[in-house]
Amino acid sequence: MIRAFLIVSLLLPFCVSATDFPRPVALEPAVDFWVKVYTEASTSQGYMHDDENLSIIYQTLDVPADRRVRERRVRGVRDEVAASLRALGQGKRRDLTPMETLVLAAWPADTPSDEFTRAAHRVRFQLGQSDRFRSGLVRSGQWKPHILGVLERHELPPELAVLPHVESSFNATAWSKAAAAGMWQFMPSTARRFMRVDHVVDARMDPFFATDGAARLLKVNRELTGTWPLALTGYNHGATGMVRAARTVGTTDIDVIVKHYKGRAFGFASRNFYASFLAALQVDSRAEDYFPGVVMVEPVLYDATEPSDFISASHFADALGISLEELRQHNPALMDAVWSGDKYIPAGFEVRVPEGQIDRSMDEALASLSIVSRYNQQKPDRIHRIVQGDSLSGIAQQHKTTVSRLMTLNGLRSHRIRAGQTLILPGSVQSKSLSADHIAMTRAHLQNAPLEYVIQQGDSLWSIARRFNVSTQELVVWNGLSSRAYLQPGQKLKIATSG
Repeated sequence: MIRAFLIVSLLLPFCVSATDFPRPVALEPAVDFWVKVYTEASTSQGYMHDDENLSIIYQTLDVPADRRVRERRVRGVRDEVAASLRALGQGKRRDLTPMETLVLAAWPADTPSDEFTRAAHRVRFQLGQSDRFRSGLVRSGQWKPHILGVLERHELPPELAVLPHVESSFNATAWSKAAAAGMWQFMPSTARRFMRVDHVVDARMDPFFATDGAARLLKVNRELTGTWPLALTGYNHGATGMVRAARTVGTTDIDVIVKHYKGRAFGFASRNFYASFLAALQVDSRAEDYFPGVVMVEPVLYDATEPSDFISASHFADALGISLEELRQHNPALMDAVWSGDKYIPAGFEVRVPEGQIDRSMDEALASLSIVSRYNQQKPDRIHRIVQGDSLSGIAQQHKTTVSRLMTLNGLRSHRIRAGQTLILPGSVQSKSLSADHIAMTRAHLQNAPLEYVIQQGDSLWSIARRFNVSTQELVVWNGLSSRAYLQPGQKLKIATSG
C-alpha cells in the first residue's frame, strides 16, 4: 500500500482494559439523547432541546425535506420556545400558551425562574438520524472486518470500529460543509499527516487507506491526551485542544471537562462527541434490538497489485478486461484527473478489483501491458496563475479545455476564483524519453555539482530515490536525514551526481 509520507513514530504500545471507555453517570442524559437521535427520530424529524441539559426535550418536530423550508420552520419554533422560556423566567405560571405549557412541562417542577431565563439562550434543534444509522449498520458489514483487523494491528481497542457511525454513517463518499471527507471524515490538513491528499490521490475517499490513517491518528491522540474519552473528543476538537481543556479544568475526567470547560471552539459538537460515540457503541452492539431484521452486507474481497511504473488507467482497465468506470468504482482514492487521462495511476499505488471479477490475476494483467503503456514519471502539472479579470471560462478557452474539467481537476465547487490563486491545468502526455529530472541531473553531473530537488506533495524517499535511480540510503546520507524522515513539500534534497 502506498505511503505518501514517512512518519516518525515514537509511540509505545498500551494496554486495553474494560475501563478504557467509561460511561460517567453525568453523561447518561447525553448518551440517552443520542440513542434517541440514532434510533427513534428519522431525518424527517428532530428534537427541539436544551443544548446543555440533553434530558430537556421541548418538542419532537416533523420537518420537510426542503432545506430552506425546514430551516424556516425550525427557526420559527425555536423562537417560540425561547420566547416561552423568557416568559417563564419572568415568573409567568398562569394563563400559559400551549407552547409555554409544553416548555414548562419539560423541566423539573422546582426549576427556578432564572434557569428558564438562561435556557432561553440555549434552545437548539437536532435532526434525527435513525434512517441514516440503519443504513450505516447495513454498510458497516463491508468495512467492519477490515477496520477490526487494522485496529488489532495497531494494538487499538475494537470498540473504535463504531466511530464511522458518528462520523459518516459508514458512507465512504461523505463530504461535510467544512471539507471533511470520506468514511472517517478527515480534514485535508489532518489527513496529510497520515496519507496522500492531492489532485491525483485523495486517500480519504478509500476506506482501506483512510482506516489505517484513522488508527494512527487515534493512537497519537491517545498518547497525547492519556485517556480514550479525551482521545476520541480530540478526533473532533483536536488532541492539543483536549490537552488544553484538561489543563484548564484540572482533570482528565471527560464529564467534568464537558460541564466546565468553556474554550472558544469547544462547542456543542465537541462537548457531545464522546457521548455520541458511547450511544453509537450501544446501538451497534444491540443492533437487532433497535433495528429488528437489519442485515449487514457481506464484505467484498479484493485482489490487488502495485504497479512499479506510472500507467494509464484506461490501458490498465483494458488489460483487466473491465470498464474504466468499474475500475474507478473500486479505487475511489484516485481522483478525476486519473480517470480523465490528465494523470497516470501513480507507481506503487495499490490498485484493486473484486476477487473473481477478472479471469486472471491482476499481476498477470499488469505484466501484459506493453512498454508504451508504462511511464517512468507522472504527467507534469501545468499551472495557470490567476490575475485580476480572469474567469474560469476565459482560462478554459485560453488553454483549450473546459470549465468542468478545470473545476474537476482543482476540486472547485463554484466558479468563484481570485487573483493570485493558481489552477492546475490538464496535462499533456509525457514521452518516454529522459525526464526533466534526469536532464537536470545530467547537467549537474557535467558541472560536478549536486542537484537540488524540491519535494512535491506526495513525494517519499522511496519515490525520489526511484526517480533518480539512487538508493534511499544514499538520500539519507547526502541530506543527513533519518530513514523515517517526514518530508515537507517545498523542502530541498541534495542529489549527489559524482562518484
